[in-house]
Amino acid sequence: MMKTHMIKLVLGLASATLLVILMLFIFFYRKRRVRNGREDVEDTDLKDGDEAEMEDLITFYGGEDLTISDILDAPGEVIGKSNFGTLYKALMQQSNKLRLLRFLRPVCSARGEEFGEVIRLLGCVRHPNLVPLLGFYAGPRGEKLLVHPFYRHGNLAEFIRDGNGESHKWANIYSISIGIAKGLEHLHTGMHKPIIHGNIKSRNILLDRNYQAFISDFGLHLLLNATAGQEMLEASAAEGYRAPELIKMKDASEESDIYSFGVILLELLSGKEPINQDPTPDEDFYLPNFMRNAVLGHRIADIFHPGILVSNMHDGRREVTEESILKFFRLAMSCCSPSPSLRPNIKQVIWKLEDIGK
Repeated sequence: MMKTHMIKLVLGLASATLLVILMLFIFFYRKRRVRNGREDVEDTDLKDGDEAEMEDLITFYGGEDLTISDILDAPGEVIGKSNFGTLYKALMQQSNKLRLLRFLRPVCSARGEEFGEVIRLLGCVRHPNLVPLLGFYAGPRGEKLLVHPFYRHGNLAEFIRDGNGESHKWANIYSISIGIAKGLEHLHTGMHKPIIHGNIKSRNILLDRNYQAFISDFGLHLLLNATAGQEMLEASAAEGYRAPELIKMKDASEESDIYSFGVILLELLSGKEPINQDPTPDEDFYLPNFMRNAVLGHRIADIFHPGILVSNMHDGRREVTEESILKFFRLAMSCCSPSPSLRPNIKQVIWKLEDIGK
């Protein structure tokens, strides 16, 4: 009888120990998937029966210090969301560097060998006015994560509309414009094959402390499937950046990129948003149309922010003339031509900007 009780006691203790071990395993497994409140919601898109993929990390120039554990354990803060993924600001523990992490939902990502080829292509793109891809992580359940540098001074949309006066200084307007143009030139002409951005807008232009411009998200549409790419295009249209001839994202072109760039130039010049949510009877919904009507109505004061002339006085002299401002305006409007064939190419844009800057 005593032996029977001892056996039951030992079996009970063993069962309890196994239960504790099992609970600890589940706890640490869940902890790995939930990082400081950042649950990989994207991996829930994996359907039952789908095969798990190999976990992998590819690093590019500038991202050699990245590791899988450092990426997954980094404390993160959500700074943006879209239908196809989530954007985080994260602090890498090993290097103590802030990075921008973009999770792509597996259900929205393109599949096959072409995806890997695009990643390797984007990882090789380097230019002083382009946000580089530092690394790419692929998780076992289809998670995909792009790693970029983090720019502390925000994006161009915030800069234009924060009202601090710096956005009205001609030196900043010109520097940002020529920086975007040079970055776009590298995408269109500096590679073996042109890379179409496909989603140029002021929120995708990041700034450093000296107001130098860095184009982000170039080629991102190439990593998405057709449905997600179309949703990106529809969002661009709703924000006022889509070229009128562009119906499907797969048809995005150098000319449609130029149109979106022209809208940004008009934003910089006028301080207005691309879409007027509450137009008066005399105003138009879209910024390029508003500007055309302003010219036809001889409302020259409407085409640029008055602070541009006021903020550019030095020793009693203006650092920019109305002639230069009007040349800048004409360039912006030519980029926004309804006809793609009438828009300048990016090299012509740079020539004209350099002439304005003389």
